[in-house]
Parts: sequence; C-alpha cells; structure tokens
Amino acid sequence: MTSAVKRHLRDLESSNHIVVTYFQFLPFSSIPEIQGSLFCLLLFMYLSTLVGNILIITITMVDAALHSPTYFFLKNFSFLEVSYTTSTIPKTLVNFLTKRKNISFLGCATQMYAFSLLGITECCLLAAMAYDRYVAICQPLHYTTTMRWNMCFLLSAVPWLTGVLVALVQTTFIFTLPCCGPNGINHFFCDLLPLLKLACGATCKNEITTYIIAVLFIIVLFLFILVSYIQILHTIFKIPSVKGKGKAFSTCFSHLVVVTLF
Repeated sequence: MTSAVKRHLRDLESSNHIVVTYFQFLPFSSIPEIQGSLFCLLLFMYLSTLVGNILIITITMVDAALHSPTYFFLKNFSFLEVSYTTSTIPKTLVNFLTKRKNISFLGCATQMYAFSLLGITECCLLAAMAYDRYVAICQPLHYTTTMRWNMCFLLSAVPWLTGVLVALVQTTFIFTLPCCGPNGINHFFCDLLPLLKLACGATCKNEITTYIIAVLFIIVLFLFILVSYIQILHTIFKIPSVKGKGKAFSTCFSHLVVVTLF
C-alpha cells in the first residue's frame, strides 16, 4: 500500500500536476474553551477504553478458568478495540492542542488503511463470536467437537486476512485518485467519504466500491448476527426452567452488549 501511494505521488509530479502533500483537519470550533472541553472528554473516553480492554485481556490470560473459546474471542476483540481506537484518537488529541492540524499524505493513507483494516476485522470477528454463541446455545452437545482450538484460530485468522486484503484495495483506490486541492478534511481522521470529496477526478467507481464493501461487511454480517441471535433466543425460550433460561442467556449477554455498542 505504501509503495503504491509513493509511486502515485511520483507520477503526479512527473506529469506536472499540483500535488497535495498533506491534509488539514478542519477544527470542531474556533472557541478555545470548547476545544479544551472536547480534549478532556475524548481523553477520558480513550483512557477508559484502554484500561477496560487491557483488563479484559489480562484477566482472560491469567485466569485458567477463562481459557475457553468464548473468552479467546473476547480477548481478540479487546485487542482489536484498543488498536481500532488508537489508530485515530491520539492524532485527534494532538490536533486539539496544536494550531496546525496537519497530516502528511502518506500518514493519512496509513491511518485510513489501519482504520479500515481494524474496522472490517472487528465486523468479521463479531460474526465469528455470534457463531460461537449459536453453537454453544443451539447445539450444546456438539460444541466441544465443533469449536476446537484449531477452529477458533481459523475463525480469528480469517477476519484479519479479510481486513488486510479489503483495506488494501480500499485505500489504494482512494489514494491513487488525483487530489489537486483543497486539502481540508471535514472530519477528525482520514475517512473514506471525506477524502473522496477532495478528489479532482471521477470518483463514481470508488464510491460504488465503497458502498459494496459497506454492504458486504456491515449489512450482511449484521444480518448474520441478527439471524444467529433469533435462533439463540428461540432456543432459550424453549428451555422449561427459569434458572436454565438465565444461565443460557448469561453466556451470550456479554457478546450481545458488545454487538449493540459496536
């Protein structure tokens, strides 16, 4: 991805195009007090995210009772969440404290690639976690044979591989477009649609590709999770005892909360 972006910049320079070498984030407000308040709020949220997810990772690694497929996926998701927020928030916090809210062309491409990679991986991992809960609740007798450790590693590796490949295509499509100015991004990080608005060439194909990816990795995966939980809830409601229903629901409650928040 980096070499493709650098090669694109060299091609533009050799063809005497005006080359945008950096982007500038437009400020939320020109009032210093508001900037300070937003900085404190965002810093608190970011630190809370870091502390909470690092605690989850630490506890699931230390406690032997939590060495199960469910907590293996939860540990992976917590790592993704730390990386996902770190790909954008530190730069945003720095921008609150500086007058020049700039990011280099290559830095912007790297940030968008990391954000897209981690976002797509999270969506896929949530679907894998929903499948894990579906097997645990709806097919409990087959759980130990279906969710073996090699299957768990495969269900964790496939989201990462998917994220790497899709984000590479997405980022290359965006950053090989000619960008002749203006260079002000109306956002707090390098995201797809705000960058497309800055391109001075035809962006129709890029927009179609972006929406196709959004449908595949947001809507389709959301529907998969939704159908899984409809089956899970249907199975839980068929359990005769209240205690049995509560125990079954408690095993998927944490994942349900994570999906809802995401």
